[in-house]
Amino acid sequence: MAIKVVVLALYALMIIVVGIIGMRKTKSFSDFFLGGGNVGPWMTAFSYGTAYFSAVVFIGFAGKIGWGFGFSGIWIGVFNALIGVLGVWAIMGWKIKKMSTDYGVSTLSEFLEKRYNSSFFKIASSVAIFIFLVPYSAAVFIGLSKLFEASFPEIQYWHIVVAMGVFTSVYLSLGGYKSMTMIDTIFGMIMTASVIVLVLFTVNKGGGMISISETLANINPKLTAVVGPPGWWPLFSLIFLTSVAPFAMPQLVQKFYAVKDRRSIRIGMVASTFFALLIGCIAYFIGSTTRVFLNPENAPLSFPNGAGGGLDPDALMPELLNYVVPESLTIIILILILSASMSTLAALVLISSSSLVKDFYAGFINKNVSDKGLTSLMRVGSILFVLISVIIALIKPDSIVAILGISWGAIGSFFLGPFIWGLFTKWSNKFGGLSSAFIGLAVCIILYIAGMPSPQAGTVGMITSLLINPIFSYAYNIVMKK
Repeated sequence: MAIKVVVLALYALMIIVVGIIGMRKTKSFSDFFLGGGNVGPWMTAFSYGTAYFSAVVFIGFAGKIGWGFGFSGIWIGVFNALIGVLGVWAIMGWKIKKMSTDYGVSTLSEFLEKRYNSSFFKIASSVAIFIFLVPYSAAVFIGLSKLFEASFPEIQYWHIVVAMGVFTSVYLSLGGYKSMTMIDTIFGMIMTASVIVLVLFTVNKGGGMISISETLANINPKLTAVVGPPGWWPLFSLIFLTSVAPFAMPQLVQKFYAVKDRRSIRIGMVASTFFALLIGCIAYFIGSTTRVFLNPENAPLSFPNGAGGGLDPDALMPELLNYVVPESLTIIILILILSASMSTLAALVLISSSSLVKDFYAGFINKNVSDKGLTSLMRVGSILFVLISVIIALIKPDSIVAILGISWGAIGSFFLGPFIWGLFTKWSNKFGGLSSAFIGLAVCIILYIAGMPSPQAGTVGMITSLLINPIFSYAYNIVMKK
């Protein structure tokens, strides 16, 4: 216990020191939000990868999906790396950087405004970012708190959430993107080393891969099949949601605004893809072993009322990690999840604050705000966003997978159609762009309210958004020519 506290204190001190260093280097809004647009390949690669994978993946997704899908959940990690990372960097990376320079924009909302010549598009997209990224941030807090709750049972859940909220606010309001990229590089190295240690302990605890596979097959042969028990459609929707949404996720698109040059994108693409394959595949593999190791006797949080109680999927991974890893090394796991989560929170908070401050306030209320004033407001906005996220985390509205599903699904449904077609074509017009955003979002929300699981609802909404823009733009162009 004492060792854990000391290591966590040193870890917190390191982050604060980096934040102060970043604050001293932050002289303008561009420095605070984009690191001056001159960030190198390795920092960008780690910043992208660590923003992609957080406590949401390790705690919520890996646990619930591993329990339900078995080994087939690993497909999510594979496609996340090949599509959500390699595909995004190869297809979108330089295009996004060039677009930001050509249009003179620093946010996704500003691009949509200029590309479609619509101030309404700017305000609508900024509102969508703020509203739908709040649940995602709350899910990260829930994941962190679940882990600490399992590691420090004497500390209450709300104490952990509030403490993490205060710490995050202090860290993020200091140095902005400069601090974030520096610390993300350290986080990325910590995560790489930690997951390797974690998978070795897991395989050893299970008696080797063959033994783990046999145990899962004995429980249910489909747990070791190409497609797990839930079937292909739930698996496809999870893959599509988490792999395709990054093509238009504002916090990931921002990484390319800030990257230095084309060479940095080529190097960063390889580094971030390798990182994603390692982190994603190991996370989902370990999640698949929850059925091997956990039962009502050794996992009281996952099975709160004994054998007949309902399963808490968000508690599966924390208890598995505590069971598999020796107590003397559990601090490694704490640092792993903290590292993954702090980077994601930083990315979410910066983007959400910019939507409130840069896009909404400076775009519509006070267009003459000074650069210094804008930077100060970004710090205030960061604290406000964290506060709202903490409140939602305290309410604990649903499982982490459900929260992330509706958050990513809504953002992807709103932005995929207008952003992808607007970036790669000249004929996509305002009618097609706005229609794809709002119809895609409406389909996602309506299906979710009607009872469809959030990953499936998000997948249908995202596909709708991608299809609507070219169809409606083409129809509008034909009508206008007549």
